[in-house]
Formats: sequence, structure tokens, C-alpha cells
Amino acid sequence: MTESRRKLILSYYVSIDGRSVDAANGMRGVMESIDDVAQEEEYVRQLWEAGAFLMGRASYDAMKGFWPAAEHPSAAPMNAIPKVVFSRTLDAVDEWGEASIAAGDLAEEIARLKAEPGKDLFAIAGDSFQRALIAAGVVDEYRLWVLPAAAGTGTALFPEQDAPVRLRLVQSTPYPSGVLELRYVPA
Repeated sequence: MTESRRKLILSYYVSIDGRSVDAANGMRGVMESIDDVAQEEEYVRQLWEAGAFLMGRASYDAMKGFWPAAEHPSAAPMNAIPKVVFSRTLDAVDEWGEASIAAGDLAEEIARLKAEPGKDLFAIAGDSFQRALIAAGVVDEYRLWVLPAAAGTGTALFPEQDAPVRLRLVQSTPYPSGVLELRYVPA
């Protein structure tokens, strides 16, 4: 019997035109204004499935000041589940629950984490970090939470490349608010 490897799941909120959620393009306000209990419960349920949250240094710095004091439904899993911070500049990450630093080559660090026992890995934040994961070809599943609004501006999820990134849809779930969860795997 072979051991199963952990998957790397990229979970990302995106506008209907494929742009990141940030304050500059107004999509953060759209995301925060949506009141959809079913979608929120499913998102939180999925967060609890993570063995670790992966993020870049900038996202870690922003989140460690927010989640510990937050009363949002996502706060409990965000605070309880271990974090792996990808950074070559941080010396320590001891301010927000269980956290560790991955400072080596991105693909090698991801391969090491996938080989460890445990639940799947979730990349949850940071446009630059998530684009680096995509460019390295290490994402096993994309969970795109499509918001019912077009941004027009902002960072595209996929970096520019020479060839299309081919994906296969494995699940789609609409929610009453118009949010659509799309799950893709590499084709």
C-alpha cells in the first residue's frame, strides 16, 4: 500500500474577471459586503480541512495583526492551524500560534511539505506568493471563490506565461449570494 501525499490547494477569492480581491480595486469591499451564511459555513469548513496554511511574508505580517483579535467565523481555524511562512528575510515567526519558516527553494520546500504526513496544505493569501506557486507548477487543486462583480483592475491570479495553464473542472457550487466556488485540477 502506498502512502498518499498531501495536496497543495490554492484557495483564492477572485472577481468574475479574474482579478484579486484588494482594497484598491474595490473587491475587498464587495467580499466583505456579501452576507451568505451557506457560503461562509462552507469556506470555514474547508479551512478546518487544512493541515497547514502556506503564505508569504507580507501576508503573514498582515494577518498576524488581524486574526488573533478577529471575531469573524474564519478566525478560529486561522488561529488554530499551523502556518508555514515562505521568506528568506524572516528570522522568527512566533507571534501568531504555531508557525514555521520555509526559506529554501520554493519547489523543494513544497515537495518536502507534501511528503510529510498530515492533512492537505492550503495556500490562502498573497498574490505574489500564489503566482509563484502557479509558476512553479506545484498547485494540485485550485479552489476559486468567484465573487459576483467585475473588478476591471487588480492583479490577475495567473502570471503571464508562454502557454496556457490547462485546468479541468472537478466541481462547481453556486451560493445564494451569487458567489460561485469552482474547483479545478491541472489537466
